[in-house]
Amino acid sequence: PLQLYSLATPNGVKVTVMLEELLALGISEAEYDAWLVNIMEGDQFSSGFVGANPNSKIPALVDHSTPTPTRVFESAAIVMYLAEKHGQFLPTDLSARAECLSWVFWQMGSAPYLGGGFGHFYAYAPYKMEYPINRFAMETKRQLDVLDQRLDHVPFIAGSEYSIADMAIWAWYGQLVLGRQY
Repeated sequence: PLQLYSLATPNGVKVTVMLEELLALGISEAEYDAWLVNIMEGDQFSSGFVGANPNSKIPALVDHSTPTPTRVFESAAIVMYLAEKHGQFLPTDLSARAECLSWVFWQMGSAPYLGGGFGHFYAYAPYKMEYPINRFAMETKRQLDVLDQRLDHVPFIAGSEYSIADMAIWAWYGQLVLGRQY
């Protein structure tokens, strides 16, 4: 019932991790078909994909198990939708939920400095530009320090339990620390 339109980018990975975690819990309603959207060839601008995400960005999800198909776009919205739909990886306690969602939105607000800033100027710009590389590298180091300080006090980013915040952050920052980006 779930159609995932994506690619193995960090934003795509966080949704795939969420779906795979749900399947690992035995939630068969999380079965999904993954449709490759090759952003290097402009697939995200096709009329079929724009129907799933009017912003022409991956990932996007269409849930056909609802009375009328439900489209969800933006990676944080997708993992929140799946967490709420299946009652997993998003705390129900108001304080714990606020902490979890704060970290999810921290990731959404911070990752552009890592990907669009540091990643772009370090790995993809047509020529090396010292100022933006240094500027975004320092911001990325600051963000990693925020995570390091937080994880020095709790086993998971939002507290005592694994959540969508861990999935969202790992896809970007975990991969960077492991040397799998840039």
